[in-house]
Amino acid sequence: MDNPLADFFIIVAEEVVKNPEFARTVKENFNFGAEILLGHLRYGTSGGYHIHSCHPYFRRSNWPTKNLVLAGNFNITNNQELNDQLISWGQHPIFDTDTQTLLEGIGFHLDQAHDELYRNYRDRSELQGADIAQNISESLDVEGIIREAAVSWDGGYSIAGIVGNGDCFAFRDPLGIRPFHYLVDDEVIAIASERAPLMTVFEKSLDDVHEVEPGSVIVIKKNGDYTIGNFKEPQERKSCVFERIYFSRGNDYDIYRERKALGAELAHPLLEMIDNDLDHTVFSFIPNTAETAYVGLTEELRKRRRKEVVESIMKAHTEDTLDNDMVGELIMYGWPRAEKVAHKDIKLRTFISQESDRNQMAAHVYDISYGSVHPGDSLVCVDDSIVRGTTLKNSVIRILTRLKPKKIIIASTAPQIRYPDCYGIDMSQLGKFIAFQAAIELIKDDHAEDLVREVYQDCVAQADKPADQLENYVKRIYDRFSAEQISQKISELVRPAENGWDGELIIYYQTIEALHHAVPDHLGDWYFTGNYPTPGGYRVLNQAFINYYEDSDLRSY
Repeated sequence: MDNPLADFFIIVAEEVVKNPEFARTVKENFNFGAEILLGHLRYGTSGGYHIHSCHPYFRRSNWPTKNLVLAGNFNITNNQELNDQLISWGQHPIFDTDTQTLLEGIGFHLDQAHDELYRNYRDRSELQGADIAQNISESLDVEGIIREAAVSWDGGYSIAGIVGNGDCFAFRDPLGIRPFHYLVDDEVIAIASERAPLMTVFEKSLDDVHEVEPGSVIVIKKNGDYTIGNFKEPQERKSCVFERIYFSRGNDYDIYRERKALGAELAHPLLEMIDNDLDHTVFSFIPNTAETAYVGLTEELRKRRRKEVVESIMKAHTEDTLDNDMVGELIMYGWPRAEKVAHKDIKLRTFISQESDRNQMAAHVYDISYGSVHPGDSLVCVDDSIVRGTTLKNSVIRILTRLKPKKIIIASTAPQIRYPDCYGIDMSQLGKFIAFQAAIELIKDDHAEDLVREVYQDCVAQADKPADQLENYVKRIYDRFSAEQISQKISELVRPAENGWDGELIIYYQTIEALHHAVPDHLGDWYFTGNYPTPGGYRVLNQAFINYYEDSDLRSY
C-alpha cells in the first residue's frame, strides 16, 4: 500500500455503502477492528530505529490476566537499580530499554496479583476452570498493581497499557513532568499525551478534555467502568517547560499563547540590539516550529510602535505642531518589517535524527528567499531553541550570510541548554551542548583548565553515593561566567569560517526570568538551571560529566 491509512478508510467506506450493518460489525470483518486501541508515535532521539524499538511492548502468557501491553512517553533514570531488583526476585531480565524494565516490573506484580486471586478462588470457593478465570478478571486490582510496581521508579513518565483480559490503565509521574490528558463521554474514553489531538479527533471543546493529575492512575475495566486514583502521592509540580517551547503541538490553546508570549519577551532586548532601527531591520523565524513565537514578537513590536505613534501625535497636538506631513511620517515609517527569509524542508527534522546523519542533514535542510533582505539591513531570526548549534553553523548562518545583512541576530525563545535531560526529551551527552562547549572554551581562554579537572574529581568522588546525596558540581563550570559571556562565545563558535561575510553575528538567548514570565505554570527547567526534580537527575548529570571528561560516547543512563 502506498498510503495504508487512506486505503483503509476507502475500504471501510465502500463496505458501509454496500451494507449499512457493516458499520456495526467492524470487529467481525477486520482483524484490526477493536474496542481498545493503543498506539504511540515515538521520536527516536536515541537508540535503535528498527521495529523492535517500537511501542507497544508485549509480555505474553497463556493466562489472559497475565498478558500485558505497554507504551509511553517516558525515561527512567534508575534503570540499573530496577533491573537489579528484578534479578533479586529471581528473574533474568532482558537488558534492553527502560520500557522493557517497566514492562517486567509491572508484569511481576501482575503475576503476583493473579496467582493470589487464583489460589483464593481455587481453595476457598466452588468455582471451576473458566469461572475462576472470569472471577480473576473481574477482581483484578490494576491500581494496586501499578502502585506496588512504581515504588522505586525515578523519572518522568506518561504510560498507558492493556491487560490481556481487556482492562486498560494510564498513569502519570507524581511531579507531572510529562504531559497527559483524557476525555470521557457516553461513547469513548480516550487518553493522549496532548490535549489538542483529543479535541480535534473527537470534536470536543476545551472544557471536555482534562489533565491526568500527577501521581494519578486511570483504570478502565473491560465492561467500560473506570476509576481515577493515586498510585503515588503528588509532589510539587515540575512540568517540563521544553514541551511548551518545542516538543508539544503548537495548536493547543495554552501552548499557542505561551509561545507567542515567549516571542514577545524578546522584543525589548532585540530593539536594543538593533538600536531601535526598525526601518533597516528584517524580522523572520527559523525553523518552522518558531513561527508562533515570531508572531508573538512582531505583534509586540507593533504594539510598542503604535504606542509611540499615539504618544507622538498627542504631544504634537498639545504643542500645536501637528500637520499632515508629520502624521504621514509616523504612519509610514518605523514599523517592523516581517519576511519569510528561510525555508526548511519539514521532512528533515534534524533534532530527532541519528547523530551520524545530523551534520549532513543540517547542511541541506534550509534555503532562503533571495531579495527579502536589502544590503545594509539587520536580520533578526527567531529560533525556538539552540541545543547543539550544529544546524546554525553548518547551514542556517551560512545561507543567511548570502543575503549580505550588516548584522545577523539569532534569538532563541529558550534559555541556554546547559545540562542533560533524562525525563523524556533525552538530551544525555553534555559535551554536545553548544553552551557547554562555549563555557569550556572560555575556561581555556582563562587558562583555568584546573577547574575542569577538579569538577571531574568531585564527580568521580561522589559517583558511588546514593542518588539523594549527589550535588551538582557541574554548575561551577558555568558560574565562572555570565550568560552574556557564554552567548558571545557561542556566537564565535557557530560563525562559519571564511565565507566572505564580515558582518556582526549575535546569538541571543531568552533569560530564565522571561521564560517563567511567559510560561508560569511549567517550572521544569533543569536543562537550563541544573535544578533536577528527582535524585536520579543528579546521577545522570554526574555520569554525563564523567563521560565527557573521559571522552566516552556512552549514554549517561
